[in-house]
Amino acid sequence: MQELSGKVAFVTGGASGIGLGIAQALVEAGMKVVLADLRQDHIDAACDAFARRGQLEQVHALRVDVTDRVAMSHAADETHRRFGNLHVLVNNAGVGIEGPFRQASYADWDFALAVNLGGVINGLQTFLPRLLAHREGGHIVNTASLAGMVTMPAHLALYATTKAAVIALSESIRSELAEQGIGVSVLCPGPVKSNIHELRQNRPAQFAASTAFQAASEALAQRAPSDLWMEPATVGAMVLAAIRNNDLYIITHGEWRPMVMARNEAILAAMPQQMDPRIVESLRPPPHAAR
Repeated sequence: MQELSGKVAFVTGGASGIGLGIAQALVEAGMKVVLADLRQDHIDAACDAFARRGQLEQVHALRVDVTDRVAMSHAADETHRRFGNLHVLVNNAGVGIEGPFRQASYADWDFALAVNLGGVINGLQTFLPRLLAHREGGHIVNTASLAGMVTMPAHLALYATTKAAVIALSESIRSELAEQGIGVSVLCPGPVKSNIHELRQNRPAQFAASTAFQAASEALAQRAPSDLWMEPATVGAMVLAAIRNNDLYIITHGEWRPMVMARNEAILAAMPQQMDPRIVESLRPPPHAAR
């Protein structure tokens, strides 16, 4: 999508951190952007910032929980009523859950999966039919993490699991959606100045934390962003360029390159070199069953 001016975007987790950085870049490109966010305080601050720049008419904010499918459907309807057809979907909302793996509860797993993976699925299920229906083309950006590309320590196992799934999902749907004029990118950020550490304020009651993960979230809340971490606006510019270029991967940091290479080399080393291409072909669906 080279021409974005006048088109419409929906960004989850869009009122702070990476989501806000993406929203700002899209607004600067002339788009109309719906900010969907769980936190009203973040929404208020984001709208104030857009108002100060004289851009509030390009922005519409909605308080939405991405784990709530009914709320997502209402948000889609509101987006269309306010701005018309959607063209760019950014499934960005996420939680930086961590804690001792052996003490994780079902609620800890349910929370991680419901937001980091389920939020992406809900965004796709809700908005993709609309993108396909208007036949004007579009682009989808799913936020994963470099944690989904490298081997992470056990206390980040829940987080890494969800982010690896988002990468696989994005890779899998890209070719089919390209046939419909819809691009797909997966954003894999490293350390960015954001509010992902504010886990306690973003955890609904139905996903009550185990004692161990509650303690971990309290410790995480005390971690201040480092000056070395990337600015959200920089990530936003990278996402904007990827939408225009239809790039599959958006990776913010090169510092994890050796770890990605080591993991990939270990995988390749474990694979037999003797191959029979007919086996792969035998698994392909017949043409009439491909859709």
